Amino acid sequence: MAYNTNRSGSFFSSMPVVVKNLLIINVLVWLATMVLKARGIVDLNDTLALHYWRADDFLPTQFFTYMFMHDSSSWQSGLIHLFCNMFNLWMFGTLLERVFGTKRFLFYYVMCGLGAAFVQEIVWQLTWTGDFFANIQAGGTHIGADEAEMLYRSGQLNHLVPSFYNMLITVGASGAVFGLLLAFGMTFPNMRMYIIPFPFPIKAKWMVIGYGAIELFLGVSHTMSSVAHYAHLGGMLFGIVILLYWKKKGILNNSSSWQ
Repeated sequence: MAYNTNRSGSFFSSMPVVVKNLLIINVLVWLATMVLKARGIVDLNDTLALHYWRADDFLPTQFFTYMFMHDSSSWQSGLIHLFCNMFNLWMFGTLLERVFGTKRFLFYYVMCGLGAAFVQEIVWQLTWTGDFFANIQAGGTHIGADEAEMLYRSGQLNHLVPSFYNMLITVGASGAVFGLLLAFGMTFPNMRMYIIPFPFPIKAKWMVIGYGAIELFLGVSHTMSSVAHYAHLGGMLFGIVILLYWKKKGILNNSSSWQ
């Protein structure tokens, strides 16, 4: 697949169209979220962030809109979250869009984001009970796990359940971006990259495997529980299914792919 390698013009104008527009949308949505929330007008997380499917604030459209939202708890943490995702979108997405083509790249990015949300909902469904009991204890209700479960089963804690459901929220483009990371590693497996803090280059395929293993470990060990590790893995999972299907159908014919 041939594409234009002309580097004339500004840095921003040289970006492929989907990556450029995704960057613009994500930045504008984050700024709008921060400003509207700071002025007490509206919290966009209530309608655009991904909520647990049993929560009062859940909407099916959140499977799509959440991937354009980012941390709004503070300007500093939000800016870091946004920058990390957008930097990786630019770094990996720019080349992938030129290899995949505009429409196929957009399809892949969105599907990885949707897949990440789907996996996150499954994880919430499978694990919410234990988190609910832990939340009760952390909130000052000094009862043991067995007693909490007994009260829950008997319906005596039903008044606490809706408020806990509404606490389960996920935002960010990370799931889709991890899908891009997976695609980059599969499309350019032997490309050498420098990754902080390692002082030596690492092949892209080992980078992807390493990131996947780390996310799995962090998810299973409940380390950095505020990060949606399983959503990241969900983005990679849906990504590999799409890429293997495309490979089987011979859709991607770039000479550097699948080596």
